[in-house]
Amino acid sequence: MRHLIGSHDLLLVTLDTLRHDVAAELAAAGRTPTLARVLPGGRWERRHSPASFTYAAHHAFFAGFLPTPVAPGRHERLYAAAFPGSETAGADTWVFDAADLPTALAEVGYHTLCLGGVGFFNRRGALGSVLPGLFAEAYWEPGFGVTAPGCVDAQLDRLAEVLPRVPADRGLFTFLNVAALHQPNRHYLPGARDDGPASHAAALEYVDGRLGRLFALVTGRGRPVFTIVCSDHGTAYGEDGHTGHRVGHDVVWTVPYAHFTLEPGEW
Repeated sequence: MRHLIGSHDLLLVTLDTLRHDVAAELAAAGRTPTLARVLPGGRWERRHSPASFTYAAHHAFFAGFLPTPVAPGRHERLYAAAFPGSETAGADTWVFDAADLPTALAEVGYHTLCLGGVGFFNRRGALGSVLPGLFAEAYWEPGFGVTAPGCVDAQLDRLAEVLPRVPADRGLFTFLNVAALHQPNRHYLPGARDDGPASHAAALEYVDGRLGRLFALVTGRGRPVFTIVCSDHGTAYGEDGHTGHRVGHDVVWTVPYAHFTLEPGEW
């Protein structure tokens, strides 16, 4: 990533609460065709999240601790906030002195843009203002949130409004936190009375149907876009008696991950 800073825009999409098992099953069944176009080999990489809930996971992500590959070993990170004793920054890692990625990118000339989803981005109080406060420009409204069936559509409508105001010759970091997978998600599965893996899967199908528009918008500026798509954590639907997240269960810690480059004109 060190060699891409300056020449590429950046896009980080967190599919909040997306379980790896559900994501992998849908990919294998051909139910997420947009993601199939961009996932390396058409498959998600299985990784472990640094945290079990949104607030902690995103703090880690912005400091350079993205989900870790599940195989043992020393895994070089894409980017890293500098600190003494770091053993996972290598020749290709973009290392910066700031405490977080949005600030570091702003310091080298990027415009930073946040489109929040779940409550930790809602700016309705001090806690919900911490993460969006890292960005030069940040948006949240109820239509972006967990109870809105058209949340991604609303976020992309705002993105389409904002992008023309960013100079074409200035680097752009777009962060999108997608709330659709988070409970409640039963509204994506007609007839469902409760949330479960099936409604979680239906929510992912909804999201996949909107990603083409997202990719078209960010590449429409004419610059290649280095893109990271991952979950911040999974969630439990009754496994071993657990419901929800912020618990140390495998369905919470294990997340899907991918990174790739989007080229202008592909979408």
